[in-house]
Amino acid sequence: MDKLVLYNKSIVNNLLNIRSGETKFGEHVQFLTSVSNIYDTLKSLDVTYVIFGLPESVGVFANYGKSGASTTWEATIKILLNTQNNSFNDAKKVLVLGHLDFSIEQEQLSKLKQDHSKHINKARKLVAEIDKHVVDLVSTIVSAGKIPIAIGGGHNNAYGMIKGTSLAFKHPINSINFDAHTDFRALEGRHSGNGFSYAYAEKFLKRYFAFGLHENYTSTNLFKQFKNNKHLDYNTYEAIAIRKQQKFKKELQRAEKHINNTKFGIEIDCDAIINTPSSAQTPSGFSAEKARQFLHYYALLEQASYLHICEAIAKKKKANQVGKLVSYLITDFIRTNSKTHDKN
Repeated sequence: MDKLVLYNKSIVNNLLNIRSGETKFGEHVQFLTSVSNIYDTLKSLDVTYVIFGLPESVGVFANYGKSGASTTWEATIKILLNTQNNSFNDAKKVLVLGHLDFSIEQEQLSKLKQDHSKHINKARKLVAEIDKHVVDLVSTIVSAGKIPIAIGGGHNNAYGMIKGTSLAFKHPINSINFDAHTDFRALEGRHSGNGFSYAYAEKFLKRYFAFGLHENYTSTNLFKQFKNNKHLDYNTYEAIAIRKQQKFKKELQRAEKHINNTKFGIEIDCDAIINTPSSAQTPSGFSAEKARQFLHYYALLEQASYLHICEAIAKKKKANQVGKLVSYLITDFIRTNSKTHDKN
């Protein structure tokens, strides 16, 4: 846990904009006071959700994508903490942990160029090191009986989310991924395009559903691979939203049947949301409302074991909007999932 930077009340107070007559989310979240004995401390706390940031762009760079995913955490946490705390948003079951500090890796990344194969190989080795820290943190959180909510970074971190959760449960898990891409590329060294394929090859991931693939950006080989493997399934954005061959709600139900037979993780890649600044921003894709409906549907399921929101770029004038979008997704998940836990 040497890379974990904890948030505390002092840090959060500096981010809060207090207004008379209002109560903010950040006024009621909980914190840890020490990085030692995190497992024991988490286990003893009366919280359900543990939010943390993954401010890195190494995985995206290593996949020849547009860097900037390292900015999402900072933009999001400011907005989230200033969300209203009310009957719809109750922060008492939420712990804001902090973030994993990848500043050294980011500094090394700044010296690399994507048109140099040796530099790409160096970046992929850095991703493998990042994996270890994500796995360690996630496995600790899940082992303590909590639900991790990871924000920022590239989709390379799906591997750490899946492996960490799988190790905690001591069995493979499933995954539902709202994404324009499968991220099931070749095992060629770690990057943002092969987090799921590595997790599957290493038997941490059992069943996987890619929801809303873009037909223009999915290869014939990948489509064949998915069609020939009962553990892999998908639908496409075009079949649902353009040709209307499939209905959104029915596809949610079909995907549920594929992944809800055991613990599963929810992945949301902001590349899939129309006009959202991201590593592969799209002018044609699902709306933010559809992304929120997707998340609401799966957050209701008792087997949902983590949430991972990635690939957004929150730079300059767009930072506030990106932070708002991700905050909506976080609060949607907590609001919906907490009802499921309250029943049990």
